[in-house]
Parts: sequence; structure tokens; C-alpha cells
Amino acid sequence: MMHMGPTRAGTLIALLTILFDQLSKWWILNVTMVPPRIIPVTSFFDLVLVHNRGASFGIFSDAPGWASVALIVFAILISIALAIWMWRVNETLLAVALALVIGGAVGNVIDRIRFGAVVDFLDFHVAGWHWPAFNIADSAITIGVILLILDSLKSRPENT
Repeated sequence: MMHMGPTRAGTLIALLTILFDQLSKWWILNVTMVPPRIIPVTSFFDLVLVHNRGASFGIFSDAPGWASVALIVFAILISIALAIWMWRVNETLLAVALALVIGGAVGNVIDRIRFGAVVDFLDFHVAGWHWPAFNIADSAITIGVILLILDSLKSRPENT
């Protein structure tokens, strides 16, 4: 079996993240939510359709129209910076962590460009309290950030 280097692994993970995110949103928009409704899956999880015009957790959802463009530009600039970092790393875990953040950010940017909002559909709740709806891209970003934090806590040999 051929060894896959960190950059190649990261690139593959980023592309797969974008693909799975966009496929899941296509499925929600064109198959599941026709017509839009709440679909109970378990006692604590529903499928819903939310168009988030703001940032994470709906923050800034009432912001003026230019804010959407600012969010797109910001996400693209961050993704470029993370991609440059990913291309320079020698550790697969770090490359995968960066790739998940990049793939998630790009997946949500595609939504903002196509729909003017991010498509969210995963709704977890307990005792009437709902976590803000989210999507595959948001999950990838969260997992990527957790992996980045864990990577930063790893002990490394000291440079002498």
C-alpha cells in the first residue's frame, strides 16, 4: 500500500469534507425537506431546515448585507492561510486537523455564495432547549479545531 504524505492526506480530507457537506445539503434541500418541516429522528435529535445568514450559532444574523460578503472573504482568507500551513506540515494528524477546518469553511462559503446563507439541518435538543442547528461543515470545523488543540498539547522534542 502506498504511503500518503501529510499534504496529500490533508488535501484528500479537505476535498472529501466539501463533497460530503455539499451532498448532505443537496439531500436536505432536494429530497428530505420538500416541503420543509421538522423530522423527529430520536427524542433528542431532529432534522430541520435553517438558513443561517450570520456566523456561528446565528451570531450577526441581523447584520447588514455587506456582512455576508465580509464573512465570505474572511473564511476564504482563513482557508488560504490554513492551506499554506497544511502544505508545510510534516505530521499527518496536524494536516488532517487543518484540512477539516478548511473543508468545513469552504463548504459553508459555497452555501453563502449559492444561497446567501449557510444551510443547517442537524438539531439536537433536551428538555425544550435546542443547540443551534448545524451541518457537516460545522462538525468538520469543530473536530478540526479540537484536533488542533490536542496537537498543540503534544510534547515535542526541544530544539537545542
